[in-house]
Amino acid sequence: MKVWVDADACPVGVKDVVVKACHRQAIDTVFVANKVITLPLSPYLTAVQVEKGADIADQYIVERADKNDLVITQDILLAALLVPKEVTVIDPRGHVFTEENIGERVSIRALMTDLRDSGDITGGPKQYTDKDKHRFASAFDRAVTKLKNAAAARKD
Repeated sequence: MKVWVDADACPVGVKDVVVKACHRQAIDTVFVANKVITLPLSPYLTAVQVEKGADIADQYIVERADKNDLVITQDILLAALLVPKEVTVIDPRGHVFTEENIGERVSIRALMTDLRDSGDITGGPKQYTDKDKHRFASAFDRAVTKLKNAAAARKD
């Protein structure tokens, strides 16, 4: 099991939760971004800096993540590439992307993009709050526990 973090626009609160939990639980974790990511020293934490460009970090993750992994991203299109590969994907607000909801999430994203492009909606996402961080931490803990249990069952 490995945790992948799409770190280009990752909230600091998410990074803090992931760093502490993965170090404590000895889970290999890779932060992927097109900028320098500073991490504490740990044999379980790695930062990968990819070239600048659209979706370069996303492609890096898609090519390497497998069904035993957990990916953290707010990029719905990245999630749409990973969910069919049976990769567990959650966003920084604790929402889990699944086969059942990914199509709707992609459609809503497209609608919101159209509304923003037409000027009907301005501004970006809501500010990241402590409530979002707690929701993420709970979803992250559930996902890690589920993946660890599945790995243990495969060993038996």
